[in-house]
Amino acid sequence: MYLSSPAFDDDESIPERYGYEKENVNPPLTIGDVPADAVSLALVMDDPDAQESAGKIWDHWILWNIDPSITEIEERTMPSDVREGRNDYGENGYGGPNPPNQEHTYHFRLYALDTEPDLDAGASKDELREAMVHHIIDESELRGRYAPN
Repeated sequence: MYLSSPAFDDDESIPERYGYEKENVNPPLTIGDVPADAVSLALVMDDPDAQESAGKIWDHWILWNIDPSITEIEERTMPSDVREGRNDYGENGYGGPNPPNQEHTYHFRLYALDTEPDLDAGASKDELREAMVHHIIDESELRGRYAPN
């Protein structure tokens, strides 16, 4: 299984417009080679580098119940029937990069699951992770870097 973006290559710079203080829109993502037995997909975008300044991994985007036949998530859009969790800005949905002092690396993790997590919109990353325990059949990661202006 793979996760990529036409907007940036793995471990390269995320374009400025996707930043929280810019347009704050989700970047386009491409999904491929999903296992045939996947029932749903989940996606988590977070910032482990935030531990230095915020004291925790900062959650930017939490999605689940993505149809496994989806091959792309377009910029500014969400596939139908997807549920979005609460990010660390206190909002449901995408919250773009916003490093306070230096370049951070953002991790987009895609999970193929053998179930559809039964969570309400606004659930946390921890709640999603708990619902995924023993249900992950494959995963992939895309990383992007973003620096403050």
